[in-house]
Amino acid sequence: MKKKTIGIALSALVFAAIASAQDVSYNFDTSARFNDFKTYKWVEIPGGVKLDDLLVRQLNSALQAELGKKGLSKTDSETADLYIGYQVAINQERAINAYGMGGGWRMGGGMVNAQTSTIQIGTMDLDMYDPATKTLVWRGAATKTIDMGIKPAKREQNIQKGAAKLLKNYPPAPKK
Repeated sequence: MKKKTIGIALSALVFAAIASAQDVSYNFDTSARFNDFKTYKWVEIPGGVKLDDLLVRQLNSALQAELGKKGLSKTDSETADLYIGYQVAINQERAINAYGMGGGWRMGGGMVNAQTSTIQIGTMDLDMYDPATKTLVWRGAATKTIDMGIKPAKREQNIQKGAAKLLKNYPPAPKK
């Protein structure tokens, strides 16, 4: 019985770790010349969720650090090679928390108690535009990046991890 309980507990931990992992997706214009992009300018994408100043600074810092690793330099000039903007969406998911006790067939059944709760899942979308052609050349999204329900230090760590995962495949590998 103890082995079964330990197995169930370990399975639950593995499932929780998998469920909480950040997912990243991206797409890009295959005709864009990513090696020519050296500078970028932040632009605001209208209609996005308004964020507080602390969160904006954390997002900017994490993204700027990763973009710098990719050879891109921030500028305020209108002649930047890329215009980059991001949006954050806070979605809600339902979670069911169930626990039970005892019984089985010997006791005529057990008792299970279940509750539902709402989990805020923060998704960050990053868009890169070529101002010369006025076209979107790269777009990426990282889910579960911003969780307003955790401590600020952990939230900032998640943002940094999400930015790194998001830009891992930028620039795209050149066509062969």
